[in-house]
Amino acid sequence: MSITLTMPRLSDTMEQGTIIRWNVKEGQEVVSGTIVADIETDKATMEMQAYDDGIVAKILVGEGTQVPVGTPIAMIAEEGEDPASIAPSGGEQVDSAAAPAPSAAPAPTPASAAPAPSAAPAPSIPSGGRMKVSPVARRLAEEHAIDLAALSGSGPGGRIIKRDVLSAVETAGENVAGATGDVLPVEIPTTQRIPSQTLVSTTTPIVQHVPALESTEVAVSGMRQTIARRLVESTSTIPHYQVKMRFSMDALMDIRKSLNEKLATEGVKLSVNDFIVRACALSMAEHPMFNASWAGDRILIHGRVNVGVAISLPEERGGGLVVASIRDAHLKSLRMISAETKHLATKARDKGLSTEEMSDSTFTISNLGMFGVDDFTAIINPPNSAILACGAAIEQPVVRDHQLAVGWEMSATLSLDHRVIDGAMAARYLLTLKAMIEEPMRLLA
Repeated sequence: MSITLTMPRLSDTMEQGTIIRWNVKEGQEVVSGTIVADIETDKATMEMQAYDDGIVAKILVGEGTQVPVGTPIAMIAEEGEDPASIAPSGGEQVDSAAAPAPSAAPAPTPASAAPAPSAAPAPSIPSGGRMKVSPVARRLAEEHAIDLAALSGSGPGGRIIKRDVLSAVETAGENVAGATGDVLPVEIPTTQRIPSQTLVSTTTPIVQHVPALESTEVAVSGMRQTIARRLVESTSTIPHYQVKMRFSMDALMDIRKSLNEKLATEGVKLSVNDFIVRACALSMAEHPMFNASWAGDRILIHGRVNVGVAISLPEERGGGLVVASIRDAHLKSLRMISAETKHLATKARDKGLSTEEMSDSTFTISNLGMFGVDDFTAIINPPNSAILACGAAIEQPVVRDHQLAVGWEMSATLSLDHRVIDGAMAARYLLTLKAMIEEPMRLLA
């Protein structure tokens, strides 16, 4: 009996997933444990395994298609079965271009009653009654009262796209206004005073040809939708405020250089961010409210210091941002933090992090210093109460011992939940953090 692979639930909040890439083809033999596809969930891109041996008979969902959890996505033929004879029990394959059935179009006005050119055939509608229309095209058609049934789609598989609707709008405008150009005439009133001896007829409009606005549709991935939802949730429910401080980085840059020279033979290279993670974790241990969450009628102070590190994902994998959790960061050495951060960043960008690797952070660090950013503010990652936004360590003119000198400086901005952390508490935390960073020998203990 054939095996049906369905969209798996890869996180506790996942409701739908997107096939980013199929790693197998129809007719290919697979064994238990084979990575058959990369799935984008609401949190990360993760690998999907096959749990049975067999031959891939049919791939039902194409790459780039988003379907609900539990949707059949592929069929596997077991030993002795003919892959060519296997058909999905649910009927036809999922069409990545399919869109919901259109709502009834408004009654056409004189401006939109003109049909598309007779040479263009009406769009084909699949047997299920679903017309292939992009969301942007559907919205434009509703705004301009264009009958979608009269249009011929020029997109993949006959899909009606924005270009088709704009063409119909221009055609309707030409029939009504009598314009012979590519666009509708626009009357521009003139306010310039004309001498009486050179008066001309003021009933003739000045016509300017305005080119149509060109846009490109970009599909919103499941991860981007989750990021958008969580950021709106954060900014609308958490009373944010920011506190900024500058740190002298001279001693840290010197000790980092010295350590990296000694550790080079072991393949270890400490980053500035590794020092910041440990400094933040030790400071959190001294200031427990920075390791806390708002819980409505109480504040939860967490027993473990788990520092989240924001990791940007490459655009070719859909982009986005994930937060990897360095658990018990205050108990780990710089070398341990460095190795764990590098491992999680590489896995996030190549394969995707597991739910466990992204869970339970109690404080977050977002560092854009490697991109040359001087300073910025970040949005709190719920249920955290604080996030530290770090800029670049920059060599610049500074005042040291009342003398002008050249030194390393870094700007950092704390975004805070005012329900949990007051301004004075934030200042005390930053003073502790400043002491840790400017006396980095304390981070080696």
